[in-house]
Amino acid sequence: MDVLELGPRWVAREAPAVTDAAPPETAGVADVADAAATTPVGGASPAPGDRVARIVGMDWPTLEAEVEGCTACALAPTRTRTVFGVGSESACWLFVGEAPGAEEDQRGEPFVGQAGRLLDNMLASIGIARGRDVYIANIVKCRPPGNRNPEAAEAKACSAFLQRQVELIQPRLIVVLGKVAATNLLGRDVPVGSLRGRVHEYRGVPMVVTYHPAYLLRNLPDKAKAWEDLCFARDTMAALIAGQAAATTGDTP
Repeated sequence: MDVLELGPRWVAREAPAVTDAAPPETAGVADVADAAATTPVGGASPAPGDRVARIVGMDWPTLEAEVEGCTACALAPTRTRTVFGVGSESACWLFVGEAPGAEEDQRGEPFVGQAGRLLDNMLASIGIARGRDVYIANIVKCRPPGNRNPEAAEAKACSAFLQRQVELIQPRLIVVLGKVAATNLLGRDVPVGSLRGRVHEYRGVPMVVTYHPAYLLRNLPDKAKAWEDLCFARDTMAALIAGQAAATTGDTP
């Protein structure tokens, strides 16, 4: 029985070879120079370069504490808790969604509730598990009111946090969940359907795009497409591992 319960078991027919890399200057919604363009709530804004320079030099505990106390955008006064991320800090897989919802805001963990259970099934379908093989994060660390999409300024204020998480984790592959996350990481607004089935990049890390679990709960027919995407991600990871092994031994893959 299909663990993911997405319908037919799609099989990826060939190993991934196409790379659609965003130029360095557009590989995220905000570059280092403007990642703190908003004014902190209740205080004067530090120079953007100063704030980002601090963030990109932080170790894991310092980064988590910085997120917990962040007031760099208008989401700070309305949140219950920040949602830093969860999982292995040296994971090969990094899954990135858009923003915390109501349950995440209460618990401080990404992807809980019904969408979280579906994500866990998605992970299990390709042989990985929350807390062991993967790190899960969002492009913003605070819940937007009413579960609306994050605004551009809010994503900019958080972009350096996710950038630093990627640098510390050093994942082999990023799986992007949904249009909002894809738009922010690629720096261009395009539908998920046009991004599927290809290897993209975020700051030099291979990246594939699929649908957000919350979207799949509302659009059941697209679960079959998500299963196809997961097969593609699994095969992409296998190709990356094989390529690194060949490079280490000097063999030709």
